[in-house]
Amino acid sequence: MAERSDFRPDNTGELKERWQTYIQDKKLNTTSQREAIVEQFLRTKDHISIDELLARVRKRQPKVGYATVYRTVKLLVDSGLAVERQFGDGQARYEVVGDHHDHLICMKCGLILEFEDDDIERLQEKIAARLGGFTVLRHRHELYGLCAKAAGDASGSCPREQQKKS
Repeated sequence: MAERSDFRPDNTGELKERWQTYIQDKKLNTTSQREAIVEQFLRTKDHISIDELLARVRKRQPKVGYATVYRTVKLLVDSGLAVERQFGDGQARYEVVGDHHDHLICMKCGLILEFEDDDIERLQEKIAARLGGFTVLRHRHELYGLCAKAAGDASGSCPREQQKKS
């Protein structure tokens, strides 16, 4: 199983071009606030809530409002540049569109790990075929549990804490 922390494109140039094309096609206005939100979002490597994105954007554009961030993220989703995720904590999170991946979610500390596993992908296809020739077009695979520290493992640590150290 390959654990990867970044399934999004390294170069945001293509994504910015897709955004500009979307804005032009929909005849939407380009504002400095909207562009600051898009720029910040496309550089985001994690799963981000509207509130978290707002806090990051306000570091450069202090007058940006929640509604502007919300509407811009909705446009990013509509344009196909963002994906909305729900990880069981009642808060929508968004990630930049990228390669398919699955998630491990710690229900105590909120850690979200992305992973890809070819064996799981093959098994899903095999099960779908066995159950009446079903063709899988897309899926979401989310595993909920506890990281080692949250589970009470005395020698265990939380990968989130390890990420902060590096």
